[in-house]
Amino acid sequence: MIRVTDQNQVKTHVPSVMEDPSATTIAKVYAKAFLGSIQESDKDSVIEEFAQFLNLAITENPAFGKMLTSKSLNKDERLSLIDRVLAPHASELLTNFLRVLSRHDRLDILEQIFTQINKLRDTEAGKKAVLVRSAFELSENILTSIQERLKETLGFSPVIKTLIDQSVIGGLVIQVDDTVYDGSLRTRLKQLRGRLSNRSIHEIQSGRDRFSHPEGN
Repeated sequence: MIRVTDQNQVKTHVPSVMEDPSATTIAKVYAKAFLGSIQESDKDSVIEEFAQFLNLAITENPAFGKMLTSKSLNKDERLSLIDRVLAPHASELLTNFLRVLSRHDRLDILEQIFTQINKLRDTEAGKKAVLVRSAFELSENILTSIQERLKETLGFSPVIKTLIDQSVIGGLVIQVDDTVYDGSLRTRLKQLRGRLSNRSIHEIQSGRDRFSHPEGN
């Protein structure tokens, strides 16, 4: 298990991913390379180790996380930090991957890389993440029903993630990749208003045409 013992404090700035609009694309490249370097039988255990590393070295020890991703440290200093603190406790594969990220100044997108690793792994297993938004918490029965319906309709095993969104009035909003299936009452009312508006415009225009061209003329 990884234990963080280096307590040196440095002035740091952890860049926001929003500062780099290509972060997701870059994360996908590293995620594919990472998975491609692992034998199929070892993938799940290595991904679990990656998850433990993020939890212990980033979430539970934010001071260390800031040191690791800091632009105040040069590449040699970051590599030294990895060798001193992580290498004795982590696998050679994960340690080498962190060294590669350090050399390319990409340690700041570790969490994005891990997200992409999980997405790729789900795809390999015929699974795909699905975001379900609702105004209230959904019961297990409802989630199971949604999962079965999506599997039948879309042809893959959905990995459902839920989000409470008070802006959703009645029904659900389901997102798969960039496609949004909006079954909320708000959207249905908006569509109804649009159809009524179009119908009114058509009727007004038809009335104008009749007045402009009276029958018999």
